[in-house]
Amino acid sequence: MELQGRLYILVLSLLLAAGGCQQPQQVSVSAPNNRLLEKQFDNPPKIRLGTYATPTIGTTYLEPYHLGPHSYKFEPHERNGIVYTCKAGHVDISHVRETADWTAYLAAVTYKHLSNGDLEFSFTLKEGSVCFVHLAYPDSWQSLSEEDKGRIAFDLSVSLGRYFGYTAGSWHEIITWFGYKSKWVFPETISSFSWEDTYSNLLGSDIGVEALRDTERTYDEAVTYAIDKALENLNIQSAEVARVAAENVRGSWFTGEVPPFVDMKKRNFDIGLDNGLVTPFLIDSVCECEGAEAQPYPAPDLKFLAERGFSMKFEIEPRIWEGDKILSFIYPDKKSRNKYIEPDKDFATIMSEIKREAQKGLSAQTYSTSTSFWLHH
Repeated sequence: MELQGRLYILVLSLLLAAGGCQQPQQVSVSAPNNRLLEKQFDNPPKIRLGTYATPTIGTTYLEPYHLGPHSYKFEPHERNGIVYTCKAGHVDISHVRETADWTAYLAAVTYKHLSNGDLEFSFTLKEGSVCFVHLAYPDSWQSLSEEDKGRIAFDLSVSLGRYFGYTAGSWHEIITWFGYKSKWVFPETISSFSWEDTYSNLLGSDIGVEALRDTERTYDEAVTYAIDKALENLNIQSAEVARVAAENVRGSWFTGEVPPFVDMKKRNFDIGLDNGLVTPFLIDSVCECEGAEAQPYPAPDLKFLAERGFSMKFEIEPRIWEGDKILSFIYPDKKSRNKYIEPDKDFATIMSEIKREAQKGLSAQTYSTSTSFWLHH
């Protein structure tokens, strides 16, 4: 009986090994560089405090090429604040840096899972929401050489890092609209979709990608270089021009002086859902930029996955107080309400609701205990 039992276990093991759903084979690390495996990307990037573009208390306007060295970790010489560019209007450098770092971090997370052949993985955003990734590999994956797998895994991870990083930034703008509070008792609605945020996030996601592909510099040096180059291409102006530009739209784009009691009248709800481009807001009165035209920027999409034979389901579980209200727009019937949001499908519905509220003169404070911040149009 003992011999028969052992034979039974052996046969059963062989049958299980031969059938069922199998994981793609683990990929050898043979990427163009090892940047995605750097130890610093084992942990999420540091939190940076953003600022308003408005010339109100707490806003710092920065001079060109005096932004200080970028640092994924703590760096006292890194400077954050607002600049003005002729082709993109105001840009929040804190948003640029943070989105670049989240793009790099999430690319590194993705690369490790692709290298292991994982079908599913998850990661947590800075606000506590949890993202779930479900991957399907192409049928030809197993027949590829280890070198080709490593190269494809690197390219896909960097592209997915850009998508995840920018989507995380857009998600932050969405939840702040509905009253999310990160550090204070006041909701952050006044900064939700402020006129410079979305473009700054998008610019940061591309800078993160550029830094990951830069083999001549360290990551921090590459981000520093890429920020300066991008702002030069956008025709960055002096700190005084940035301040005066914002002062010129006082009353029309915003009112107030002391955050958080600022009334933001001008918001950019364009996250690239209509035509795949995000168009920044320019201030016409800036004489230094006479004749300049806004430079639209392509928002990341997932077309590159199909081109490689991959597919993905990406979901966000909003583990925040405001999550149920956001989910109600996707699933009106509470009894059958799902707890996940699929950005590629559901962001359009959520943004339509946000724009509807904005047009009616409403804001997230409709659902908040505070009524200090209202959006007037």
